[in-house]
Amino acid sequence: MHLGKAIRMERIMNRNNGRTIVVPLDHGVTVGPIYGLIDLRETVNQVAEGGANAMLMHKGIPRCSHRAGGKDIGLIIHLSASTSLSPHPNAKTLVGTVSDALKLGADAISVHVNLGDETESHMLSDLGALCSEANEWGMPVLAMMYARGHKIENEYDPQVVAHCARVGVELGADIVKVNYTGDPESFKAVVEGCCVPVVIAGGPKLESDRDLVQMVYDSIQAGGSGLSVGRNVFQHKNPAKIVAALNKVVHENWDVDAAMRLL
Repeated sequence: MHLGKAIRMERIMNRNNGRTIVVPLDHGVTVGPIYGLIDLRETVNQVAEGGANAMLMHKGIPRCSHRAGGKDIGLIIHLSASTSLSPHPNAKTLVGTVSDALKLGADAISVHVNLGDETESHMLSDLGALCSEANEWGMPVLAMMYARGHKIENEYDPQVVAHCARVGVELGADIVKVNYTGDPESFKAVVEGCCVPVVIAGGPKLESDRDLVQMVYDSIQAGGSGLSVGRNVFQHKNPAKIVAALNKVVHENWDVDAAMRLL
């Protein structure tokens, strides 16, 4: 691995276990200024204090959330966007460059691809090109890989999720983010089909903290490398506490009951 890429990977992943807790804060482009993303500096402070490895955001947000002091936290710049106001919200377009991320001091970039959408070919082209360019600069790429199109009946189907993950790997991503398939056995097959770290998305807002902690625990048992969870963290009544509990599961191998006692 390119030395620069190896150094940056260690800034967003635990160097001892190869796992990570990423908190995406990119939802403002999609749905606007929602609860948890109003005071971005406070949100970043809380997830950092809880022990998150990295935050993920669009290029304009670091100026609103940069802080001095406190715990270190990695920065991933998201380069894809679409809005809920569009007639084609699953069609992601590029809104930033590798150069933008480098100028911001980012440790990685991320790209979103929705397989099955009518613009799939454009999103795949963007992912492939960005992986090539990022590799030249030693910049890690996190690929958010989902199956969202009119032909997709179930985006959580294990075979569909495994396909999504493998596409990200084959096109050059260094980390792939996919939906959790619902049980450790099926998710293990997803992980086994990849030679890079696989992290899970949080999906819709879950009903309870235990549901989230259990999902993360099960994914780790299946060989997953952590999580990239947004709303279930930044809209939590205490983001620092939920991140701290997840930190114990991901980085210290605590079981669900032990982690829940922190909450």
